Amino acid sequence: MQSSQGESRQGLVYALCAYGAWGFVMPVFMKMLAHVSPVEVVAHRIVWALPMAVAILLWQGTFRHALGHLREVRTLALATLTATLISVNWGTYVYAIGSGQAIDAALGYYINPLVNVALAAIFLGERPTRLQGVAIALAAIGVAILTVKAGGLPWISLVVAMSFGTYGLLRKTVPVGATEGFFLEVAILVVPSIVFVALFVPETHFLVDGFETALLFAAGPLTAVPLILYAAGARLLHFTTIGILQYIVPTLLFFTAVFLFGEPFSGWQLFAFAFIWSALAIYTWSLLRPRRRT
Repeated sequence: MQSSQGESRQGLVYALCAYGAWGFVMPVFMKMLAHVSPVEVVAHRIVWALPMAVAILLWQGTFRHALGHLREVRTLALATLTATLISVNWGTYVYAIGSGQAIDAALGYYINPLVNVALAAIFLGERPTRLQGVAIALAAIGVAILTVKAGGLPWISLVVAMSFGTYGLLRKTVPVGATEGFFLEVAILVVPSIVFVALFVPETHFLVDGFETALLFAAGPLTAVPLILYAAGARLLHFTTIGILQYIVPTLLFFTAVFLFGEPFSGWQLFAFAFIWSALAIYTWSLLRPRRRT
């Protein structure tokens, strides 16, 4: 029992550190790169995360074992899929921060736990409870209000929620450790990233300005560490626990967007967000209530 509890505490620490980095450190960092193309930023996140992943594997003595996964067709296929999903998530997140739409990104992470419920029902056969169904309905109303008032779907929110929710679901099926899985993902993405920048970014900022170069270089470790911590925490915690803790990211991001970045937040947005927050409260209650009975 002590070992199981210890693993849970360790997983909790991993997850909290990852979510804190994603919710506050990352948006502030990305805001400093707002003038740089999101494609270039994501490419550098991938390129400079790779040597860090390799260094960690060498330190752990598992680098050769990780390379062996490159010969496993099923593992490589799953890692390619998760790598694609996380790159889409990164690109959308970077674009949202740089274009002054961090609140939309926060909304995406708010509805992500409810997306997890829907994905679990569809792919894992986990039926949502009645309360969880009510929560999903309230969240849908909130998104509908935002859609009507904005004159279109909040695509940033939906892409962020769907890409990360699907990534989390599939990541649990990849039969490799946290660091090895991250290494596979960035190793798969590194060459396409370099090619994509060469073809679609006519004016790069790397090696042009010392400060910008340092920021782009630091994007790698800042990408690698939270994602590895998240993957490690996800393997030690229940999927529902990860869903509850995930509220930390949008809450930090929301307050950062409104009070630090100064993004406008109108009354109708508050009305729509009230549905989202109510949905999350009901969803959280639906998860905590069975635990209190045990």
